[in-house]
Amino acid sequence: MNVLLVDDELLELEQLEYLIQKRFPTWSIFKAQDASKAIQIVKQHDIFLALLDIQLPGKTGLELAKELTDSYTMDIIIVTAFQNFEYAKTSIRIGVIDYVTKPVIEEELMAVLIRYERLGRYSDQVMNALHIIHHEYSEKLTLNYLASKIHINPAYLSRKFQEEVGMGFSEYLNDYRLKEAQKMLIDYPDLNICTISERCGFNSQHYFSQIFRKMTGQSPRDYRIKETHR
Repeated sequence: MNVLLVDDELLELEQLEYLIQKRFPTWSIFKAQDASKAIQIVKQHDIFLALLDIQLPGKTGLELAKELTDSYTMDIIIVTAFQNFEYAKTSIRIGVIDYVTKPVIEEELMAVLIRYERLGRYSDQVMNALHIIHHEYSEKLTLNYLASKIHINPAYLSRKFQEEVGMGFSEYLNDYRLKEAQKMLIDYPDLNICTISERCGFNSQHYFSQIFRKMTGQSPRDYRIKETHR
């Protein structure tokens, strides 16, 4: 899996590279200290995941993230020392997957990256499908749409997905949406539950609350209260 690290501080880049390669030695790491270099790398390599600092020379990390998500399919994680709700709202709007705060703590970084642990074992077709799910989970996604995007037969994609991921497309999509909702409930306390439901791709707040309770044993509201008072 190709991973792009962007930070204007060389020591920060080297620390991130060290921590990632210690846990994921088969990942290919590319580094850039500004947005223009990052774009050059993305044009030359199929990047699956990018970790971007917000404070960059020229374009900010959020501006770079928007440019990348507008033109390419990749997961974006913001790495920043700044805890700012405006940054958080912008990040949600442009499809940032997660936040890692500076100074980077190894356990927190691994907690974010663990979802990618199995990706190196997947076929190109399933990798491409996961790319699209992670990038467009807030939209109305169907198996037929996924298959058309990666130019394969829907029945074949369904079978490959089940064999490699260990669950069906719909189950994985709902699971991914619910995990994103769990993070939003904690990280963005000013967002109401209806808005979180919509931004995670659920058709109705009632349905969202039903399957959230089924997965966690709690309502979204109770989950938020419990987790934010730990």
